[in-house]
Amino acid sequence: MNVISKIEREQMRLDMPSFKAGDTVKVHLRIIEGEKERIQVFQGAVLRYRNGTTDSTFTVRKISDGIGVERVFAVHSPYIERVEVVTEGKVRRSRIYYLRDLKGKAARIKSKNAW
Repeated sequence: MNVISKIEREQMRLDMPSFKAGDTVKVHLRIIEGEKERIQVFQGAVLRYRNGTTDSTFTVRKISDGIGVERVFAVHSPYIERVEVVTEGKVRRSRIYYLRDLKGKAARIKSKNAW
């Protein structure tokens, strides 16, 4: 067995919930500052979910003080404590890229339950 594939398999996360672009998620991150450790929550809409083996990533966008903030997370990162799906969104891919230019209430995604 290849040593690299063995290490990759050991670091894979199997506890991630299933979500897709358009869903609203809460990402609980472990932040280490010196000797202290805390959990910071980043909540926003998933713009993209790129699936791979160990290089899977997802992009989350939130509105902070009227400005859109995007962050890319590695799925198998040891700094992610957990991911919670808040709402499931119903949106087409073209709508997601259109949202990047919007601010405030115009940038919201309708939930699946509203349809």
